[in-house]
Amino acid sequence: MQRRLLLTALAAFALASCGKTAKTDDPNTLVVAATAVPHAEILEFVKPVLAKQGLKLDVRVFNDYVQPNVQVEEGRIPVSYFETKPYLDEYNRAKGSHLVAIAGVHVEPFGAYSRKWKSLAELPDGATVAIPNEPSNGGRALQLLAKAGLITLLDPKSITATPKDIVENRKNLKFREIEAATLPRVIDQVDLAMINTNYALDAKLNPTRDALAIEDKDSPYVNFVVGLESAKSDPRVQKLVAALRSPEVKAFIARKYDGAVLPAF
Repeated sequence: MQRRLLLTALAAFALASCGKTAKTDDPNTLVVAATAVPHAEILEFVKPVLAKQGLKLDVRVFNDYVQPNVQVEEGRIPVSYFETKPYLDEYNRAKGSHLVAIAGVHVEPFGAYSRKWKSLAELPDGATVAIPNEPSNGGRALQLLAKAGLITLLDPKSITATPKDIVENRKNLKFREIEAATLPRVIDQVDLAMINTNYALDAKLNPTRDALAIEDKDSPYVNFVVGLESAKSDPRVQKLVAALRSPEVKAFIARKYDGAVLPAF
């Protein structure tokens, strides 16, 4: 009985500590879930601006695309900053969640990378191509390959296309569907890896120099601040959005990422 009481007390303490750490209700602190590059870097840039307004920004860095949404949906973290609208829509559909896009900040042109070949034309027949294993980014990768003329898709506009939707495969490419975060680590094991720019930058790849193919500035995949509907009217979130969409951030993005990340405002 004593052991059971002790375990119960420890569990209660852990839950209380978690709630306290998240500071979801602290009017002077805002917790934001983000991936490391470039999202957390941009958030770090606006920290001093928000501090002058009396708001402390607590940036929680994640290395995947799922847990940040789980944390926000469950109310443990007020907002996230890492994902595109197509990814968010697919996530909500698959998980039955209720997350909404609050404000678009930047675009990360999606790219194709290789350590074996210097151009897409050099890809051999039967080359292995690694793409993200979730619908929106996997479809995004296939769209880029279609634009490059390597494949033809059943529906060229489908953002959730899969390898099953390829109707013409000129080089008989073989596709491996892999978790997006691990794609930079398998680049030496495949002929071509289709990598989100945040993970490419984190792996010290330069999208404007190293990518064999890359989306242009008209990419519709804007990265959003995301939260529950109630977050839209949260004064803390409104301050964050204003800071992220400021001329200073636009200049910071242009200076730091040199075209690998583009402002969307």
